[in-house]
Amino acid sequence: MATTIAISGKGGSGKTTLAAMMIRALLDQLAKGAILAVDADPNACLALSLGVAPAGTIAEIREEARTKPASNTGVDRLRSLEYGIQAAITEASGFDLLTMGRPEGPGCYCAANNMLRQFLDKLSSQYQFVIVDNEAGMEHLSRRTTNNVDVLCIVAEPTSLGTLTAQRISEIAKQLPISVKQIGVIWNRCESDSVCESRLDGIETFGCVPMDPSVLDVLAQGKTVFDLREDSPAFSAVQRILKDEMTRRYVEGSRSAGTQS
Repeated sequence: MATTIAISGKGGSGKTTLAAMMIRALLDQLAKGAILAVDADPNACLALSLGVAPAGTIAEIREEARTKPASNTGVDRLRSLEYGIQAAITEASGFDLLTMGRPEGPGCYCAANNMLRQFLDKLSSQYQFVIVDNEAGMEHLSRRTTNNVDVLCIVAEPTSLGTLTAQRISEIAKQLPISVKQIGVIWNRCESDSVCESRLDGIETFGCVPMDPSVLDVLAQGKTVFDLREDSPAFSAVQRILKDEMTRRYVEGSRSAGTQS
């Protein structure tokens, strides 16, 4: 069973860049093909950060499934949806990418979304990790495109607004009709670790990522997280977070499962 890590946060918090660095860090620890990256942002920002061009989007496939003629049986529709999703999976260097695309348009998507969840659950079981970069807010989680989240990482800056946003996202996550096993905050662009200590009552702090000019330089040049130096302060912080209590049990468990398979 895959470990699902969802990344959330308000726009501009740096969540997509952190999600991409998390994928790179996991690639250093796991076998190739063990990670499914899910770009749940309609702007496909995760794909850009990873240097990947999406082969297609789930939105296009879902729209087609929704508008299939009524004469088509449920089995035919599900088979068509599965084929479309398989075709939309982009095989990158060491990981696969699935791009969600734009949100639903007018009309009822219930049947299409139910079929989508069925297949995504089956698809996720083929990987050790599923990393979901959500759009700003909790839209894709609230649509329940996945039924279970092992770790929800809320990315926030250590400001009053960032603290308030993290608190609200945590509260929303607890109200969603999905299983979220662990919720915590990754404080981004910190001046020091002490800035983030005990910042939110009742919400775990997974770690702090420092302000790192090298990240800004790489992004400004149109490069990807794979162009960051290994000793980049921000990337090193993400590596530490993954090795810490937040995901140690998942990383070690997934590595063992991959060895046995």
